[in-house]
Formats: sequence, structure tokens, C-alpha cells
Amino acid sequence: MPLLTVALGVVILLVLISILKLNTFVSLLITAFAVAILLGMPLGDIVTSIQGGIGGTLSSIAIIFGLGAMLGRVIADAGGAHRIAITLIDKFGKQRIQLAVVVASFIIGIAMFFEVGLVLLIPIIFSIVRELKVSPMHLGIPMLAALLATHGFLPPHPGPTVIAGQYGADLGTVLLYGIICAIPAVWIAGPLFSKLSKKIVPGAFNKEVDISSLGDQKIFKLEETPKFGISLVTATFPVILMMIKTIVDLIVQVAGLSQNFFLTFVDFIGTPAVAMLLSLLLAFYTMGIARKISVKSVMDSCSGAAASIGMMLLIIGGGGAFKQVLIDGGVGDYIAKLFADSTISPILLAWVVAAILRVALGSATVAAISTAGLVIPLLATTSDVNLALVTLATGAGSSIASHVNDAGFWMVKEYFGLSLKETFGTWTLLSTIASVVGLGMVLLLDVSLIMGGIVIILIIVAGLFGMLKHNHNNIKKDSKAYKNIS
Repeated sequence: MPLLTVALGVVILLVLISILKLNTFVSLLITAFAVAILLGMPLGDIVTSIQGGIGGTLSSIAIIFGLGAMLGRVIADAGGAHRIAITLIDKFGKQRIQLAVVVASFIIGIAMFFEVGLVLLIPIIFSIVRELKVSPMHLGIPMLAALLATHGFLPPHPGPTVIAGQYGADLGTVLLYGIICAIPAVWIAGPLFSKLSKKIVPGAFNKEVDISSLGDQKIFKLEETPKFGISLVTATFPVILMMIKTIVDLIVQVAGLSQNFFLTFVDFIGTPAVAMLLSLLLAFYTMGIARKISVKSVMDSCSGAAASIGMMLLIIGGGGAFKQVLIDGGVGDYIAKLFADSTISPILLAWVVAAILRVALGSATVAAISTAGLVIPLLATTSDVNLALVTLATGAGSSIASHVNDAGFWMVKEYFGLSLKETFGTWTLLSTIASVVGLGMVLLLDVSLIMGGIVIILIIVAGLFGMLKHNHNNIKKDSKAYKNIS
């Protein structure tokens, strides 16, 4: 019955969003109330559960999400993102233009949400298309693969950030493993897949593009934009700080170092909220003050970013409410008991559940958060699972098979002038490949970490054995020398 109730809840959500065209946040709340009642929760507990779900979800990501949106907007409005893209494309040259687009999109995608990065990069991509006389999809597929991978795998994007908070995973570790998983996913779903896609839907590569739907585009003269180096550092500064913290934490664990002021300071500045705040302050200087741009202009960019993410925050909160109802209603415990004696990996289960919800609901973020409600109780019964890898598996599953119930599907279709069949043959397939490759990398990392741990243990044992043997030989020599002296 609990699983049937969840299925019915998904159907209700689909009907509300896709057929009745209700707002996603309102639809999530209605679904949460309906599922709670069907699960037999006491009426007095339902509101408390929903409020707790919204508050608990937003409390862990509102600061990161808000500051991340502001950072991306400040860099974009100052021309920093334009400088990064154009410089990389010039450096790589025409022969390696796809690689240039991948690198530029990946860097910009770290600092900006998928939709923002897409709207920002498309005019740049299309100007290069006109200059080099290549197909828009020849560059569009690598760009989309990079933006999708950063959206699904890397903090501070909402999906991985929220899931990491729900699972209790360290964000720095998620970021480190996420980059390892994202790179092959981007390459396979991007440049490599573009060659296959030309054979599947050749018509998609013969399109004339029209970006008038994006509205008036801000035109940048390259000499008026910030320098490449400072733009790159500003865009990736939160990643740098969180990576430093993660690496230092690993060194401390391996070396068994005691805590001191330096380690405490590194731990503090590498905390996601602090890293994002410091990065935004750096952007205020590098993208604003240092370039004689008024503080008011920079603050206008921040205000515009904050206003644009208001509804997204509500949707994330609504997803948190649905997730909490699933937990408090006992669905998670039921699934945990169902798989208690099963050999299925929590990593694989998280990917499967997230993939099913993604296909059903459309929103990657909502699918990921809802998955957490079903998987968390199972994690409580499993002591040896790597929470960072479960986070990435959930993110990978929530990226699969973008289709007609996903806003991203229609953005790609309209911006690239594709038919429905062509969008399925490019974007839907691309997102599926990225998801599957991401899962494969997560499973490979899981095995590698286990094998790596075994190797380290064997090295330590061998070292101890060598020390004991060396000491034993020394003792024998000392004993023999003592006898000779005697």
C-alpha cells in the first residue's frame, strides 16, 4: 500500500502540473497533503510535517542557493562569463572548438544554474556558429552536456546541494567526486555523442537559428570586459575554497594531525555558505569596484538574481514537504524493510528511484529531493555506504531522459529550432547518456575507494611487518653482540 500511495501521489502531481497547469509549488503542496492523508497520518501531524519539510530543506540551501545566484549574475552582467567563453574559444582554435565550448560551458556552469547558463551562452555559441559556418548543434550538444553535468553533479547547484544536506554528505567531498564523475559524462554525452547524433537525426544539424526569443542581448566589447584570469578565478573561487578544505581534511585524516588554528581556519572558509559569501565579496571587487562600476549597479545585479530564484526556492521547499511526508508517513521505513535483506546497493537504488521520478515529474530537483525521502531510512540501516556517492547517484538519476514535462526540453527545442523528434534524438538522448555514464562513474568510484582502502591497509600491514622484522633482526644482532661482549 505505501508504494501504491506514492505512485498515486506521482500521478496526482503529474495531473496537476501537466494537465491542469497548476503552479509547481502549489501542486507539490496539494500532493503532499493528499499523500499524507492516504498514508493515514494524523491530521494534526500533517501540517507540522509539511512545515518541517519546507523549513528543513530551505535552511540547508537557501544561503548557498541565493549567494550562488548573485555570484553568477554579477559575473555575467560584468562581462566576465563572456570573457571566459571567448578567450577559451580563441585559444583552442577552430580544430578544437568543441573542446573549447565544453571547457567554457563547464566553468560557467559551475557558477550559474542551467537555465541562466543556457541563456547566457547561446548568443555566444551562435555568433561562433556564424563565424565558423558550422552547425549550431555541433557546438550546442557539448554546451548542453557541460551545463547538464554541472547542474546534476556539482554544488552549489540546488540538486546536489539539497541532496547532500538531506543525506548528511560533506559538500566538499561531493564536489571532488562530482568533478571526477562529470568530466567523462560531459565528454561522452557531448563531443562523442554529437557524432552519433548526426546519424540519428541529421536534420537537427541543418537548422537556421533565431534567438529573438531571448530578448535584447547585452553586447560586450572584449576590451571592456574583465581580464580572463580574474574572471576565471572569480567564477571558480567557491570551488577552489571547498576543494582546499576537502583536500586538507583528507590529509588530516590520513596523517592523524591534531586540530590547530590553521586547520580550523581552512575548515571555516571552506564551509559552503562561507565560501559562497567570500566569493561574492570577491566578485563585488573584481567585477565591480576594481572596474569603476558603481556599487548600486552591482547591487542591482544581486537584486535581480534574488528575485529570479524566489519561485525556485518555493519549488525546492515544496519538494522538501513531499519528501518529509514520505518519511513521516512511513514510506521510507517500508522501503528500508523491503530491501533489508536485499543485496541491492543503496547507490543503485537511489539512481533507479531518482530516474523513475525524473521521468514522471520532469523536474530534476523535485525528483532528487523526493528520492531522498525514500532512501534516507534505508541508509540508516546501512553503515558502510559512501554518502557522497549516494548523493551523486541521486543527481545522476534525476538528470535522465528529459522530455516534454521538463522546461529544459522546451528551451532546447525552441532555441535550436528543433522538431519534437529531433529534440528527443538530441537532448533527451544526451541527458540519458550523461545520467548512465554518471552512474557508471559513481559505481567505479565506489569499487575504487574500496580497493584503494584495501591497498592502503595492505601497505600499512606490510610496513608494520617490515618494521617488526627489522626490529627483530636488530634485537637478534644486539643479543648476539651482547653475548660476544659477555
